[in-house]
Amino acid sequence: MTPRAILLHLRLPFSLFLMPVYWFALSQSSHFDVTKACWVFMIWHVLVYPASNAYNSYFDKDEGSIGGLEKPPAVDKALFSVAWAMDILAIVLSYFFIGTVFALAVLVYGLVSKSYSHTSIRLKKYPLLSWFIVGLFQGFFVYLSTQQAVLQENSELTNNLFPAILSSMMLWAVYPMTQIYQHEEDAKRGDRTLSLLLGIRGTFFFTASIYSLTALGFWVYLPLQHFLLFIVLTAPTLVFFLNWFRKTWLDASQANFKNTMWLNLLASFGLNALFITLLILQK
Repeated sequence: MTPRAILLHLRLPFSLFLMPVYWFALSQSSHFDVTKACWVFMIWHVLVYPASNAYNSYFDKDEGSIGGLEKPPAVDKALFSVAWAMDILAIVLSYFFIGTVFALAVLVYGLVSKSYSHTSIRLKKYPLLSWFIVGLFQGFFVYLSTQQAVLQENSELTNNLFPAILSSMMLWAVYPMTQIYQHEEDAKRGDRTLSLLLGIRGTFFFTASIYSLTALGFWVYLPLQHFLLFIVLTAPTLVFFLNWFRKTWLDASQANFKNTMWLNLLASFGLNALFITLLILQK
């Protein structure tokens, strides 16, 4: 593989979609270590998530569009090696610049991520289990791991279980939508994703249901003025989602890569803006 092809499979811009969990964790952390927070950001978003993307690309060997990459180049063993090298570097940096607990968290996350696509386990074949585990680790686990790494007083962690659950709920809501345009390729490989199990219309209904529960959770958790900010900043995503649902109901071909990426972009920009604003207001 060429360096450019490897870089494309890292899908670095895709880290933007997972970034809200990091900002949410910081926005709910008082007296955190700024230097460690910078290291945590780099480790998750520049090393761990891209390594996970590369590893999954190697085993999936997609010919059609994948998350963050419309026309994936062919893969070979070089991508596998790069993914492992990045994961090892992430663990080493975590150990020396943050601590043993965070290094173990990065190790566990990496192993769980690899089980998603590896042929001997391939969680991707199990629709509900893969949906639950992906949301649990990219949300709840990353939220608490981030706080554990940056907080000067870890006693705060026990007070943040509810927002950690909300982090997973955000992922559980959007995750099936990232699979909605891959039904044909997933079925060809024998992967029964949740979206494939639900069907196109069912995926929209499922996401709408989980999103509604998530919004209710934020209404319970956030102060009123912050919840109003949540409504304002996530409104464009909701409008796009409903309009996309209407168009897809009439024409199933609208459940495509382009619309999925637009939904992800709007959702990530809105949530990143929300949590960064909450972080600024905290300070």
